Amino acid sequence: MRKTTKSLIAVTCAAAALAAAGCGTTSENTGKVQAQDPTQHCKGPDGKYTIGMSQANLAEPYRVRMDDDIRKAAEKVPQFEVQFSDAAKDNSKQISDVENFLTKQVDLLMISPNEAAPLTDVVKKAYNKGIPVVVLDRKVDGDAYTTYIGADNVQIGRQAGEYFKSTLLPEGGKIVQIKGLSGSTPAAEREKGFKEGIQGSQIEIVATADGEWERSIGQQKMDALLKANPDIKAVYAQNDPMAEGAYLAAQAAGRNDLKFVGIDGLPIPSGGIKAVEDGRLQATNLYPTGGAEAVEAAKKLLIDCQPVDKAQTLQTALVTKENAAEVYARLNQG
Repeated sequence: MRKTTKSLIAVTCAAAALAAAGCGTTSENTGKVQAQDPTQHCKGPDGKYTIGMSQANLAEPYRVRMDDDIRKAAEKVPQFEVQFSDAAKDNSKQISDVENFLTKQVDLLMISPNEAAPLTDVVKKAYNKGIPVVVLDRKVDGDAYTTYIGADNVQIGRQAGEYFKSTLLPEGGKIVQIKGLSGSTPAAEREKGFKEGIQGSQIEIVATADGEWERSIGQQKMDALLKANPDIKAVYAQNDPMAEGAYLAAQAAGRNDLKFVGIDGLPIPSGGIKAVEDGRLQATNLYPTGGAEAVEAAKKLLIDCQPVDKAQTLQTALVTKENAAEVYARLNQG
């Protein structure tokens, strides 16, 4: 009788595991990536869907714009309700935010991770539960997500580097770099691309500081960089707010000779394109938020019952004084 009972328990546990219900053997618990039909939550146009959007922080204007773009696009899809969370640059809070969305049983998760490694497991957990996952801008490790939407950060960095080499400092010179948050994937990728872009030139990166993607921190770091490196000619900042912060520090130090290049190119009055138009920055590089594309991906998966590409690469462009007004107007059409 004891043997029979044990056998029944074993069979029951095995069946439960196959149904992803537990017993410590599911892919969710072992860390393996479970094969997923990304359209399994699709109920067609008659369904109602809750989407959870986990944002890394709202200290960066870029992330505020991303949420706004998602909100605006979702308003055109009456079947969608989007709930937003702000991790405030805290990995633990973002993990908790995602767990909260899982408890609420959202139909789809959107996430722009604060840092890759700390957020990987909870994103995998969501994916292994069968929830479609749209990763925006910053990546996680591995491939436990439905689609990644973002521009090619290596290409953007290379584009910036080539502008330095061909136009900004064709004779070479010493520069400093202000990076984004070290654990976020764009920081490493934009640095890699930039170094590729300046290869073969006489441009030398003499110092690098982590500005954490924020204007105020970029300003603080630039003040210290200037004191340690008074002979620099230019600044490569990995986003526009840090470039603007560096510009303010240079102005305070009486360094009106320095040149500044950023990334993002937000088409808003306080964004990088206007900073180029006004002459504070020499150039910026467009980095679309992907908000509208994320909502379109959700619509395909949940309403149209169609798969989406594993990676969706958004297009960039170099913005200088010559084309800033045209680009600003084009991006604000409609």
